[in-house]
Amino acid sequence: MDIHIIDLTIFVFYLAGMLGVGFYFAKKNKTNDDYYVGGRKMSAGHIGLSVVATDVGGGFSIGLGGLGFVMGLSGSWMLFTGLAGAWISAVLLIPKVYPIAKKHQFLTFPQSLTFHYNAKVALIAGIISLIGYVGFTSSQILAGAKLASATFPALSISDAVLAMGVIAVVYTVIGGMKAVIYTDTIQWTILMVGLIFIGIPIAFIEIGGWSSITQYMPDNFLSLSNLKAIHFFNWLITIVPIWFVGMTLYQRIYACKDEKTAVKAWRIAGLFEWPIMAFMGVVLGLFARVAFEQGMFADFGYPTGANIDSELGLPLLLRKALPIGFLGLMMSAYFSAIMSTADSCLMAASGNFVSDILKYFKRGETTNEIRLSQVVTFIIGAFAILLATLMHNVLELMLYSYAFMVSGLFVPVIGMLVFKKPQPLAALASMILGGATTLILIILDLELPYESDENFFGILISLVSFLSIHYFLKFQNKLDGRVSYKHKENSKQH
Repeated sequence: MDIHIIDLTIFVFYLAGMLGVGFYFAKKNKTNDDYYVGGRKMSAGHIGLSVVATDVGGGFSIGLGGLGFVMGLSGSWMLFTGLAGAWISAVLLIPKVYPIAKKHQFLTFPQSLTFHYNAKVALIAGIISLIGYVGFTSSQILAGAKLASATFPALSISDAVLAMGVIAVVYTVIGGMKAVIYTDTIQWTILMVGLIFIGIPIAFIEIGGWSSITQYMPDNFLSLSNLKAIHFFNWLITIVPIWFVGMTLYQRIYACKDEKTAVKAWRIAGLFEWPIMAFMGVVLGLFARVAFEQGMFADFGYPTGANIDSELGLPLLLRKALPIGFLGLMMSAYFSAIMSTADSCLMAASGNFVSDILKYFKRGETTNEIRLSQVVTFIIGAFAILLATLMHNVLELMLYSYAFMVSGLFVPVIGMLVFKKPQPLAALASMILGGATTLILIILDLELPYESDENFFGILISLVSFLSIHYFLKFQNKLDGRVSYKHKENSKQH
């Protein structure tokens, strides 16, 4: 099916609108506070929608539809862990981080580690975060391009990469965090409207309604218990730590006008993740499975019983079901989902480089010029687009970066929340050993006990190394203190 001129026009107007938001905020950015944390005056509504758009947006098209396709409604439990992570971090992280960040005008996540540990710990964290978020930006662009190409065959993957990448990079470069947050709000609204009023009802009618669902789907697809406990646990230890180490999330904490606003925003984000977005995503995936079992995808080369990538089910369903005009709206919704994550990851990577890495090596020289930040954002964005066009296995590589970031940084963050004076060496060791453990296990592709996720062992090693070194150094410091005291007393007696 070629893209009709009406669908293409709708999509072009959507892209132009995103660019318009970027240009609107371009002249409002005077300092790096404006550029990276929106001037620290953002409301709970905009921040909450931006958070959920960033966290769910990019993964929605890829993950939730696929889960609904293979396991039905129980796939929604994946985003329940997002609700848990949001609300737990609202209670434990924000009250600890926000007042210090406000006082010292932090712009990045590693700057919090500088305060609680030292500059070297923050530098390593900044490098890890930069690598991860460059990869995330690239992977979002590539994943979105693949999904768009599957839905709209007239659009090649390379064309989709360039279209998504260039638009996302341009409005992010010129508009900064305000542009990102406001476009996230717009993009999330487009996605919600597209799903609630277009995608779900039309797909429901197309597959034959409730009678077809009950005819073609087993009962466990319509229950919430079609899930092993170990799978839920793996989601829990993978997703909850994101809320403690994600640079994109720290930037939004800092962007809030006060601590209460940040907590409220996190509560809003949690509710949008589960149940709202969770069930809409898996329901569409479930509809796609019904369509596949009915043979609706045979024209696309996937007859009933054929091997099919579960994550292709949703775009194929929309391609089959949506009429002219509606296809353009859903195309905009698709791109909204991906771009709302890509732009945030790009801002995070830029902030890491300018504030955590460049500033470390250029101490005493100012790096908080808006022009420098825009240039760095542009260069990182261009590199991410290049990765997306040249490396078809970038998604797999980015999973490695993600695993390294989560399993390496989670424990040091917990350490700064729990201990008054956590040891910097303990943080460095836990970052390296925890992240390396997860990477090695992924690369070796070992069969782990009880179907456990590699992240579990990475976090476990990180925790053990952190506690061992922290308490050893603490004991050694006490011992040195006693020896020093005795030495002074002996000197006085002589």
